Amino acid sequence: MAKEPDTVSSGVAGKLEWLRDSVKTHAEGAADSTWAWIEELSKRAGTDADSADEELNELFRLGTAPTDLHGATEGMLVMTTTNPKFDTVVRAITALWMPWQGKRFDNQAATGDNRLTKSTGLVGKLLWPLYSMKDHVDGKLAFDFKTYVEPGKEDPDVDVMVIDYADIEKNPKLVIRKIRDELVELLPGVYLGKILYNTGSGYYKLGYFALRMPH
Repeated sequence: MAKEPDTVSSGVAGKLEWLRDSVKTHAEGAADSTWAWIEELSKRAGTDADSADEELNELFRLGTAPTDLHGATEGMLVMTTTNPKFDTVVRAITALWMPWQGKRFDNQAATGDNRLTKSTGLVGKLLWPLYSMKDHVDGKLAFDFKTYVEPGKEDPDVDVMVIDYADIEKNPKLVIRKIRDELVELLPGVYLGKILYNTGSGYYKLGYFALRMPH
């Protein structure tokens, strides 16, 4: 690929446009560079959360609703956006133990589930004793969802893929069924998401996550 533009001088939109143009000749390299950009923002969140949040939000708003997402994806919890003390605790815990590995999508059925580590089953029994996770070759599968496209709750001018846990009766009522994930595609194979919590009177942003298709 050509020399990467400086994010400050070209702006977030300019850098993303350059990466999207690079897909035509270097698809894998463009995807890797976009993923590395999100990883850098995740690291920056530890020292400058406001800046990271602002850039991630701008990136999200430049995305488009995925239309052909299918199969297993790798996942990254980019950052949480609750309050500084809690966010610091989350970063410390997830640096040592990250149970979430990504999501699986069935494009035709408009459904999916979450990929978790095997050890998640023990913690899950403590939090949701009546909920059974499914065994899988590389861990556990849990928290089924439906997908559909509609305007974002925070960004009504942006169409997003909604990852909806609320209507799946077997999902735990504690936390899970109040979560609404919103996903956009930044470029083929790389996706950025917002984690929203339904308070009953509106939606509160808990953080960002990212997904990518494995090479």
